[in-house]
Amino acid sequence: MNKFWTKLLFLFLTISSLQAQEKKWKLWYDKPASNWNEALPLGNGRLGAMVFGVPAVERLQLNEETIWGGSPNSNAHSKSKAAIPYIQKLIFEGNYQAAQELANEKVMSQTNDGMPYETFGNVYISFPGHQGYQDYYRDLDLEKAISTVSYTVDGVQYQREVFSAFEDDVIMVRLTADRAASITCNVQMTSPHDNAVARVREDQLTLSGQSQTHDHQRGGVKFQGRIKASHKGGELVVKDGLISVKEADELTLYISIATNFINYKDLSEEYEQKAANILNAALTKDYDAIKKAHVQFYQQFYNRVSLDLGVTSEAEKPTDQRIEHFAEVNDPQLAALYFQFARYLLISCSQPGGQPANLQGIWNDMLFPPWESKYTVNINAEMNYWPAELTNLSEMHEPFLQMVREVSETGAETAKKMYGARGWVLHHNTDIWRITGPIDYAASGMWPSGGAWLSQHLWERYLYSGDKDFLQEAYPIMKGAAQFFLDVLIEEPTHQWLVVSPSSSPENSHIHGATLAAGVTMDNQLLFDLFSNVIRASKIVEKDQDFADTLSVTRSRLAPMQIGQYGQLQEWMHDWDDPEDKHRHVSHLYGVFPSNQISAFRTPKLFDAAKTSLMYRGDPSTGWSMGWKVNLWARFLDGDHAYKLLQNQLSLVTPSTRGGGTYANMFDAHPPFQIDGNFGCAAGIAEMLMQSQEGAIHLLPALPSAWGEGNIKGLRARGGFEIVELSWKDHKVDKLVIKSTQGGNLRLRSENKLKAKGLSIAEGENPNHFFELPEVKAPLISEKAKLNAVDLPDYHEYDLSTQAGEAYTIIGK
Repeated sequence: MNKFWTKLLFLFLTISSLQAQEKKWKLWYDKPASNWNEALPLGNGRLGAMVFGVPAVERLQLNEETIWGGSPNSNAHSKSKAAIPYIQKLIFEGNYQAAQELANEKVMSQTNDGMPYETFGNVYISFPGHQGYQDYYRDLDLEKAISTVSYTVDGVQYQREVFSAFEDDVIMVRLTADRAASITCNVQMTSPHDNAVARVREDQLTLSGQSQTHDHQRGGVKFQGRIKASHKGGELVVKDGLISVKEADELTLYISIATNFINYKDLSEEYEQKAANILNAALTKDYDAIKKAHVQFYQQFYNRVSLDLGVTSEAEKPTDQRIEHFAEVNDPQLAALYFQFARYLLISCSQPGGQPANLQGIWNDMLFPPWESKYTVNINAEMNYWPAELTNLSEMHEPFLQMVREVSETGAETAKKMYGARGWVLHHNTDIWRITGPIDYAASGMWPSGGAWLSQHLWERYLYSGDKDFLQEAYPIMKGAAQFFLDVLIEEPTHQWLVVSPSSSPENSHIHGATLAAGVTMDNQLLFDLFSNVIRASKIVEKDQDFADTLSVTRSRLAPMQIGQYGQLQEWMHDWDDPEDKHRHVSHLYGVFPSNQISAFRTPKLFDAAKTSLMYRGDPSTGWSMGWKVNLWARFLDGDHAYKLLQNQLSLVTPSTRGGGTYANMFDAHPPFQIDGNFGCAAGIAEMLMQSQEGAIHLLPALPSAWGEGNIKGLRARGGFEIVELSWKDHKVDKLVIKSTQGGNLRLRSENKLKAKGLSIAEGENPNHFFELPEVKAPLISEKAKLNAVDLPDYHEYDLSTQAGEAYTIIGK
C-alpha cells in the first residue's frame, strides 16, 4: 500500500512539474480579457493584433505600423530665428516665465504638433451559444509567438490559435473543435475610421479607408485589409459584409493589411494591390507551413538568450495573479518571464525595414491615443531600445537607427530655418513624417537635444558590434548633430561656460515656475558624450582631425557637473533642486545610465551625489520611470534596491487602481499603457547581471539577495563579447563561457576570484579601445553639501587575451 501511494505521489509530482514546465514561458489566464489591457499582443513587426479570447465573440484588434494621421510635412519655421536671442537674454536675466511665454509664441510649432498613430480596426468572430463555457484557458506562448484560447461548450472542446506571421506577413487564425461539424460562426471587419468602407470582393472581405486629418494636416495614408477563409467540412458563405460558417470541422482565416506608405515623404504604394498580393501569396500555403516558418523565423532571435532564476510553486498560478502578489512572495521566474516578454515585444514590433517601436510599440486601439503614440525622444523612444544590443536583438535596433538617419535629413532643414545653424536638430518629439521642430508648449517641447541622444545609439551600436563599416556610415550623422551644437552654444555670463539655451531639464519645472533654463545638467552630459564619441569616431574612421580638435576645445568649455547644497547632483546650472521633488523624469542622472560619466570607481563624489538625488526622487512613479530607476540602481551596484523597483513595477494595475505598474497582460502602465517601461525593466534586469560600461565586463554587479542561484545565456557586452553562459551559486560566479567576436583584451571584474588558462591579474587601464573611459571634469561642490564615502566590495579584476571567433571558459573560485 505504501509503495502504491509513493508511486501515485511521484506520478502527481511529475505531472505537476511537466505542466509547470509547459507553462513556464507563457502568459496564461483562466478568464477572457475584459478590457484592452488584458488582451494579449501579437506582432510581426508590421502587423499587430490584440487577442481578447472571449468565447462568444472573439475580438482581434488590429494595427498596421504605417497607419498614422496626417501626411508628409515639416513643422520647421523661420519665426524662431529672430526670437531666440531675446529668449536667451531673458533667461540670463532670470526672467524665466517671460522667456517661456515668448518661446510659446515664437518658437513652438506654428502648424501642427505631430500626427497620431492610429488603429486599423477590428475583426470580430461571433459564436452562437458560446456564452455558457467551461474549462477556460488562454495564453501567449513566448517561445512560439502564438496565442491560444480553449474552452468547452456542451461537451465540445474548442480551440483558437492566432499569430502574426513573420515570414508570410499575414495574421493567421485557426478554429478547431474535438467534435466534427462544431464550428459555426460569423466573421466581420470594422473600423472606427469614419471613411472606412467594408465590401465583399468575390470570396474575400475587404475594409478600405484613409487616415485622419489632424491639426489641419490632411490624412494621407490609405489602407486596405482583406480576409479570406478556408474551411474543412460544413458550409461557408461570404455576403453582406460577413463570412458565415456553418457546422465546419475547422476554419482558417488569412488576414492581410497594406497601406500606400513607402517612406516618410512618399505615399505612392499601390496599397490595394499590395494587400491582395500578400494575401494571395499566403493562400498558396497551408496553415501548418505558415506556422512552421513563423516559429522558425521568430526563434532565431528569441532563442539567443535564456534566463533561469529558479522556479517556485507561484509559477503554477495565472499570470495576473502572479503579478498581483509578486512583491509579497518568492516568484523569481516571473521576473525572468517579464524579461523574456520584453524581448518578445521588441521582436514583434521592430523588424528591419519597418518603423521603430513607438510609444505603444505597434499596439493601439484608438484614433487619437495618449500623446498620439508618437516618438518622445527626451527618454521614451530611446528606452525602447535599451535592451536591443544588450539582450542580443541587434537587428531589432535597425528601425530606430534608420529613424535617426531620417530625422538627420529633416532636422537639417529645421536647424537652418529655425536656428541658422549647420548640422541637424531634433526637439523632444517626432512622428512617422519625421518632424523635427518643437511641438506642444515650451514647457515640454523647448528642448533641442534629441539629436545628441539619438546619436548615442549609433555609437553604442559600434561599441557592441565593432562594425567599422557601420561607423563609417553613422559618422556623418553624428558629426551633423555635433555641428548644430557648435553653432548654437552660447557663453553664459557668470562662468563663461558654453551652454545650450533655451532648453529645459525635460518636463520638470524649477523654482522660478518655468522649465526653460540654460546649461541644464542633462544637456551638458549629452553634449559631453556626443563630442567625445565624435572625437573617437573621427580617429577610427580617419577623418576630420581639425573638426575633432574643435570639438575637444569646445568640450573643455562645457559646464561641469555640480553637487548642490543637499549633497545632490544638481539638475540645473543653479542650485535649485528641491528634495521633495518626486518628478518622474530623472534627466540629470543620464550621466549614470545610459551614459557612463558617473562611476563608483572614477567619480565617487558624483556617484554619491547622483545616488542622493535618486533617493530624494523616491521609488514609486510612472511605469517607465521605475524602469529607468531599475537601471540606475543597478549602476549604483545595489541589487536589492533595483529588485525593489522591479517589485514596484510588477504590481498589478487595474481600472480601479492608481499609480504606475503592470497591467494583467504584462504591458507597462504609465498609466496609460506605454511600452517603454517593459523595455527599460528588461535592460535593468540584464544590467543587474552584467555590465560592460566601466572599463571591464562586470559579472553580477547588482545581484539581488532573492536571486542566489541562476544562469543567463546570450547577453552581449561592449567590445564584441557574447556571454555564452554565466551561472552563479550562493551569489558568486560559478562559471562563465564568453565568446570574442573582435578579439583583443578581455577584462573581467568579479567579487569572487576566477581562474582560467591565460587569465592574469589586471593592471592599469584596459588596452581594449572599446572600453576607453571618459575623462570627466571634477565637479563644483557646494560648501553646504555633505557627501558620503563610497564603500565598494573588494573586486577582483583579470585580463585575458582573446582571438576573434574563440570562446573561453572561466571558473569561479
